[in-house]
Amino acid sequence: MARRWKKMAILAKVETTVGTDAVPTGAANAIQALDVTLTPLAGDEIQRDYMVPYLGNQGALLVGNYNELQFSVELSGSGTLGTPPALAPLLKACAFAEVITAGASVAYNPISSGFQAVSIYANLDGVNHVLLGARGTCTLNLAPKQIPRLQFNFKGLLGPIADVALPSVTLTSWLPAVPVSKANTPVWTLHGHSAIAESLSIDVGNTVTVRSLVNYEGIEITDRSATGSMVIEAVAIGTKDWFSLARAGTTGALAITHGMVAGNIVDIAAPAVQIGRPTYGQTDAIINNTLPLMLRPASGNDELTLTFR
Repeated sequence: MARRWKKMAILAKVETTVGTDAVPTGAANAIQALDVTLTPLAGDEIQRDYMVPYLGNQGALLVGNYNELQFSVELSGSGTLGTPPALAPLLKACAFAEVITAGASVAYNPISSGFQAVSIYANLDGVNHVLLGARGTCTLNLAPKQIPRLQFNFKGLLGPIADVALPSVTLTSWLPAVPVSKANTPVWTLHGHSAIAESLSIDVGNTVTVRSLVNYEGIEITDRSATGSMVIEAVAIGTKDWFSLARAGTTGALAITHGMVAGNIVDIAAPAVQIGRPTYGQTDAIINNTLPLMLRPASGNDELTLTFR
């Protein structure tokens, strides 16, 4: 019987001990994912280059094996103030710390040590792929008339690949996100300028390394360099001189608020954004600027904060 690509269940749960299966369940740990790409057996190959008295392929050894999983989720809250959103385990596995203010908000900021990891089950119509000690990086994308999304890229140690029935999943904790618009996105400022914006992309920029050594195998986050790009309507130099700011290497704040209903509002804050080399373009014959962004820490581990309230 043919197996169907769209019949997929993804589960993720933070591990108590990194690399030990946290055993996620469909009832408590289901991920409402989009745009999924699964690489079930990534790694390296060692060629067998024997010297023999005939030509031909000598085969290879598959070494350093791991899984890689990419997918997106909608950027939305939990619906309850002070309750973490359903995507919280994914952010934790991308080196974000969680700060809960009871009855008010949940904030996520990057960290430089003490990284957590998740166990991920990716069940593709009855064949289950297990990623252990999984860590990753993510990219935030916002554009008008589109649903805001976080795109994740995880690498995990190769767990069992086996026939397992698709689990029943509970997705009620995944609140629908609202589209980016003037009404739903009331705050969008960069360096104090309330921009007429076309798009924003922020790449957290984690370096995720698979280490396969004697006496150790693991997925490590070894560096981070957050960057981004924003497309905004061009204005007169007297209104905002992006070119002078870029030449001077000036930093300034990025502040975005998306959502209007308590429990499903997300604040995106970056306190020290440096502008790269601006370029010109056009949309609907209206001139715009594309601004490369470098998200720098202001005092450390604060270059990007997501607050759900």
